[in-house]
Amino acid sequence: MDTEDYGHLLLATDFEPESEPVVARAVRLRALFGARLTLLHVVEYVPPSMDYMPVGYSGDPLIGGEAGLEAELLRVAEQEMDALGERLGVPAADRLVRVGATGQVIDEVAAELGVGLVVIGSHGRHGLLGLFGATARQVLRNPDCDVLCVKLGQD
Repeated sequence: MDTEDYGHLLLATDFEPESEPVVARAVRLRALFGARLTLLHVVEYVPPSMDYMPVGYSGDPLIGGEAGLEAELLRVAEQEMDALGERLGVPAADRLVRVGATGQVIDEVAAELGVGLVVIGSHGRHGLLGLFGATARQVLRNPDCDVLCVKLGQD
């Protein structure tokens, strides 16, 4: 893929202050390539194990609390996304909040939108296998577009 294909960038964000270098890099690339920038945040909510999930008289799981928690996580994520989008001048149509497995959702959205470059951060740890975080490793396997993995400081 040639850098001329970078007309559409996808920034996967977690809204954490330490991820600001990733946001800054995506903004610089947007200016450099005159590209469209789409923001993506993935809410990765895993309900509690069935072993600990309360059940009703019929034996069916009672998921009212989990559904409320997921709705609250989505509400907060959408507020954060709107604030980031406003700060970066990204139109509302290019601000996405999705639910699922982070790496998988990033790949799906990248393919769906036909982006040329995904920009993500990595809290990679020591050693060869720890060079990238789990999400970054999964997204780096994406055969459809290039991936820029911005190395973040150690915790």
